[in-house]
Amino acid sequence: MPELDAQQQQAQQQINELETQLKQWAKEYYEQDAPSVEDAQYDRLYAQLTALAEQYPALIADDSITKQVGGNQLKDDLPKVNHPVPMLSLGDVFSYDELDTWFNTIQKQNEQSLTYNAELKIDGLAISLIYQEGQLVQASTRGDGSIGEDVTANIKEIDDIPQTLNEPLSVEVRGEVYMNKANFVALNEQRERDGLTTFANPRNAAAGSLRQLDPKITKQRKLSTFLYYAVDPLNSLNVTTQSELLEKLAALGLPTNPTNAVVSDLSESEAYIEQANAKRDQLAYGIDGIVFKVNDFALQNTLGNTVKVPRWAIAYKFPPEEAETVIQEITWTVGRTGAVTPTAIMDPVSLAGTTVARASLHNPAYLTGKDIRIGDTVLLHKAGDIIPEISEVVLSKRPSNAEPYPIPTECPVCHEALVHVDGEAALRCINPQCPAQIQESITHFASRQAMNIDGLGPKIVEQLLQRHLVQEVSDLYRLTFDDLIDLNKFGEVSANNLLTAIDQSRQNSVERLLFGLGIRNVGAKGAKVIAKHFGDLPTIAKATAEEIASIPGIGLVIGHSIAQYFSTPRAQALLEDLAGLGVNLAYTSEPLNITTDSIFNDKKVVITGKLSDMTRPEMTEWLEAHGATVANSVSKKTDLLIAGTDAGSKLTKAENLGVEIWSEAQFRDNMGE
Repeated sequence: MPELDAQQQQAQQQINELETQLKQWAKEYYEQDAPSVEDAQYDRLYAQLTALAEQYPALIADDSITKQVGGNQLKDDLPKVNHPVPMLSLGDVFSYDELDTWFNTIQKQNEQSLTYNAELKIDGLAISLIYQEGQLVQASTRGDGSIGEDVTANIKEIDDIPQTLNEPLSVEVRGEVYMNKANFVALNEQRERDGLTTFANPRNAAAGSLRQLDPKITKQRKLSTFLYYAVDPLNSLNVTTQSELLEKLAALGLPTNPTNAVVSDLSESEAYIEQANAKRDQLAYGIDGIVFKVNDFALQNTLGNTVKVPRWAIAYKFPPEEAETVIQEITWTVGRTGAVTPTAIMDPVSLAGTTVARASLHNPAYLTGKDIRIGDTVLLHKAGDIIPEISEVVLSKRPSNAEPYPIPTECPVCHEALVHVDGEAALRCINPQCPAQIQESITHFASRQAMNIDGLGPKIVEQLLQRHLVQEVSDLYRLTFDDLIDLNKFGEVSANNLLTAIDQSRQNSVERLLFGLGIRNVGAKGAKVIAKHFGDLPTIAKATAEEIASIPGIGLVIGHSIAQYFSTPRAQALLEDLAGLGVNLAYTSEPLNITTDSIFNDKKVVITGKLSDMTRPEMTEWLEAHGATVANSVSKKTDLLIAGTDAGSKLTKAENLGVEIWSEAQFRDNMGE
C-alpha cells in the first residue's frame, strides 16, 4: 500500500477507532444479547464509518464491520447450519430525503412504474424455518449470514409456529422471533426480583430466550413470530409479489403481520410511516421502523444484492424519541426476595405521550457502569417502547461538584449488611426478618393468584406490621376482630369482611399456598402442576430437586428453588404452623368434566380488556377446565377472543385476522353450554 498522506492518516485513525467501538457494541448486541448503548447511538457511529468508507474505500479492511452481516461470532454450544442462500441485513435510512433518494435510485434502473410493499420493522431476532413436504425439519438463526445456529428444538416450543403446514410444500421461510411488550415487562420484573441481569430490550430478550440449550426456557418466555420472506418464492410458492407472498404464508398457517400496504411513491410511504408511528405505542410488540421492498419478485432478482444487503429493500428507522432531564435523587427499595433495587428520581418530563419522573436503575452494576450521579443531566428513552430508561449521561452538563454515587453496604430498611450472591447482579438483604421483605411477602401471599384474601392490600399489611400484629404469613390466621377494628379506616364491616376472606382462604387448594409462599422461580402455573403431581405440601417439602425437576415443564431451576426453600428450619416451622391453623395443604382442585361436545374443547382463546364479572385468572381457569388453551397473543391460530372493556391492540388484530370475538356477556351466556 502506498504511503498515506496526512489527511488519509487522520481518516485511517478515525476508521480504526470506529471499527473498534462498533465491533465491541456489535458483540454485546448480537453475541451476548446485552447491549450497552441504544440503537440510535450505534447507528450514528455506523453512519460515520460508512461515510468514511465511501470516501476512502482503500482504507477499509476485509473484516470491516461494514462488510459483516449480523453478529460475527456464533455460540459454541449450539450446532451450526449453513445458509445456501445468505440471510442478509437491511440497509438503513433515517430521513424522508434519504428514503426519496433510495426510491429514485431504484426507479432510474427501471422504465415501468414500481410499487413497494411497506411492512412494520419488528424488533426481533431473524430466523429461518425449513419445511419439507409440509413438516418443519429445521430452524436456525441468521448468525453471520452464511452460517447460523440450529435452534430447531427451541423453535418448536413457540406456540404460533406450526410444525405442519396447511399444504405439503417444501419451502424455506424467514422472519423474526420477538417478545411482546407485556411479556418483556413481566420477564424483566421477575429477573429483577430474582437479582438477575435484566434484558435491555425485547429483541435481546427474544434472542436470549431462543439462543440457549433448554427448550423449556424458550417455552416459558412466551415468544411470538412474524414471517415475511421465502427463498425462491416464484418456484416454491408460485407467487410473484411480496404482498402475495404474505397472503400465501398466512394461508399456509404461518404467522404474518397483517398491517402491510402496497405503496407507489414517497407521499404514500410517508403516510404509511406516519400512521404506523401514531399507533406505535398501542402495538403489543415493539417496532423500530418501516421496511420497504420492491413488490415484484422478478424485479428483485434483477436488482440483486450487495455482499451485505439486498438492493431491493431498505429500512426506514424511526428517529429516537428522547427527553432530557435531571437526576434529583436515587432511592433503594427492597423486594420480597431481598433484592435491593435503585431507582432514579428525576425532574418530570414528557416522553412518548406520558409524563415520566422515575426510572429503574436495575442494579449496582448498571448504576456504576453508566456513572450516574446526583445532579446529572441525562437522556431518557423508553426501552422497547415501554420502560423509561436512561440512555446516557450528558457529561458536558455535569455539575462540577457531582461525586460518584456510593453503593450502599447495608439494607435501607433493616440496616443489615448487603451481600452479592454468586452469579447475580443484584445486591441482597439476606435478613429473613427484614420488615420490607416481610411486607412484600405478606402482600404477595394475599394476592389474587395466591391466597386471594380480598381486602388485604399493601397499606393494610403495613399497618399490621407496624402494630406488630403479624410477623409471618401464618399470623394472618390468628387475627381477631379486636385486632382489626382499630386499624385506620376500618369499621365493623371492614373487619368482619377481612376476617371472612382470611378464613375462606384456609380452604384453597394447595397450589395457591405454594405460589403464595413466594419461592423464587415458582409461578402460579408451575405451582399448580407441582401440586397436582405430588398431591400435598408435606410431600412436596420432602421431594428432592431432581424429583421436582422430572415433572414435565418444570426443570432443575424450579426444583432447586423449592428443595432449598423447604430445607430451612423456618420453612419447616411455617408448614407445621399453617397445618395447625387449619390451612389446607392438599391439592383439591378438580377440573370440570370436559365433554367432547364442549364448544371450548380444543379451542385457542385469548382474553383482553377489563373484565367486570370475573377476574382474568378465574376466566382462564374456567376455560382451561373446559378444554381450552388460553394464550397471551392473537394469531392466525386463535379461535376466539373474549374482549372486556377498553380492549386495545389485541382486539384490532383479531378484527384484522377475522377471529371470532365475544363480549364478556356472550362468554357468560355460553358458560352453561
